[in-house]
Amino acid sequence: MFQVMDVNGILSRLQTQDEEELDALLHKYNQENSHTFAFDQKEEHLRSKLCQGLLTVLGKQLQPHSQRTCLETLRILSRDKNVLGPVATREGITVLAGLAQLNCGSEEADTQNGHPEHTLTGENERVVVEALKCLCNVVFNSTAAQQVSADVQLARGLCARLRAICTGCHEVGLFSLRLLFLLSALRRDVREDLQREQHPVRLLTELLEHTVALRWVGPYEVAPPEPQALPIPAEDNERSMEALKTLFSLTLSDARDEDSDHQFRRIAAIMRHLLMLKTQTEEKTEEAHSHAINLLCNLPVSCLDVLIDVPIQGGLEKYNGKNMDVIQVLLDFMEKRIDKGSNYKEGLTPVLSLMAEGSRHHREIRRYIKAQVLPPLKDVKIRPEIGTTIRNKLVRLMTHVDMGVKQSAAEFLFVLCKESVDNLLKYTGYGNAAGLLEARGLLAGGRGETQYSDDEDSDTEEYKSAKPFINPITGHVEEPMPNPMEEMTEEQKEYEAQKLVNMFDKLSRQNLIRPMGVKKDGTLAPLDETLCQPADDSSGSDTD
Repeated sequence: MFQVMDVNGILSRLQTQDEEELDALLHKYNQENSHTFAFDQKEEHLRSKLCQGLLTVLGKQLQPHSQRTCLETLRILSRDKNVLGPVATREGITVLAGLAQLNCGSEEADTQNGHPEHTLTGENERVVVEALKCLCNVVFNSTAAQQVSADVQLARGLCARLRAICTGCHEVGLFSLRLLFLLSALRRDVREDLQREQHPVRLLTELLEHTVALRWVGPYEVAPPEPQALPIPAEDNERSMEALKTLFSLTLSDARDEDSDHQFRRIAAIMRHLLMLKTQTEEKTEEAHSHAINLLCNLPVSCLDVLIDVPIQGGLEKYNGKNMDVIQVLLDFMEKRIDKGSNYKEGLTPVLSLMAEGSRHHREIRRYIKAQVLPPLKDVKIRPEIGTTIRNKLVRLMTHVDMGVKQSAAEFLFVLCKESVDNLLKYTGYGNAAGLLEARGLLAGGRGETQYSDDEDSDTEEYKSAKPFINPITGHVEEPMPNPMEEMTEEQKEYEAQKLVNMFDKLSRQNLIRPMGVKKDGTLAPLDETLCQPADDSSGSDTD
């Protein structure tokens, strides 16, 4: 990191007219600090003055290479949110937007510019990229800059840029998309303004179509990739992921118009195509698929039939002609994320939620996933949470320490069981399912509120013969245990029973435990309340 005198030296040179000497000093500063992300607090006032000085210099006529050097320095400084005061102003944002060749608030930004996208020279393009990088840092690190960017309608200029951009300007497109993502994610008013005036969802959808070079063969069906197709090029994949992130933030809103359903179904079809594609590395493929899944979670669940309804490609007869290829991709993705063993909240819960909602509203999706996750039971001698099958892994998650993870896993399995408590307990055991049942008010049994088809699962002969011996709490057949009271006399049994009652009574009086019971509505309540309930002779049962 540079010493105070070095920053002072740069500040003194900013006052001179020697562009070449200043360029050399800044270039050295940039080399020394290219990987600096933690700054000395004692120098904050100097770095803030340097930001102001750089903006002043950038407002003058400079050679492109000098502009780029100044912007590189400003980009490094903008990593420190405490020195952005001079930049997070209308003047600062306007200077940077001008260097990025964005006309704030204009829908014709790139046609009115002195340097439209298709005529950018190599040096001018690098200036535009550095200015966009600076804007990304400043907007991310400063709420004041976010407000100013919204006031000057910077997002409109970005939309105009994306409409006019040429395919050769990879980094210009990439950082334009990244900046649009930041603005739309951080400012609700920016999202609303864009949706009113700019049709950003349609714009980004068309951009995605162009980037991955897809070909439509039906209203909502994309031609499948060729078996020997090359992976998506790295640059195209980078822009695609930024577009997916931006679409995700834009579709968080409930705003809908007459064209929304059509647009969302087109997006679902594109997401299906992306999920079937590979990128240069397995890690990047998984990242791209994760963004596609996140976006699918924002779409109306009625659009998810597009994932399996591909008439040209055809499907499986046993699933009414629906194509389950992408559902298998989702299952594989889910299992891979479970096996990672970390970051379940962001990495796993979206795909669980997507498959749960798809299964709840689309019968064929539920039937296919259940066949893979919860096949008919045969061996019930092992506890449901022990083993390497998808079912075993999901049941283990039902008792995860993270409430969101355990709820997502339990809800997914519950939906696969058509929200039947009896069916769920068959596959998980009461102990693993108790959290979900308590939350849903189903401790006493019954079903959830969703109506499902009447198709039935047939139990295997192995399960039927073992069913009477299954421990309902653990969900498996336990080895016979010796009876501890077998050698006791009746007096000894009575003594031990009274001793146990006294222990519970003592713990209860000390408020260390609170005996609970299940009310008629299936929720937990203090035991004395449940014992006072009027008798109810009505009963019902559900069969799987």
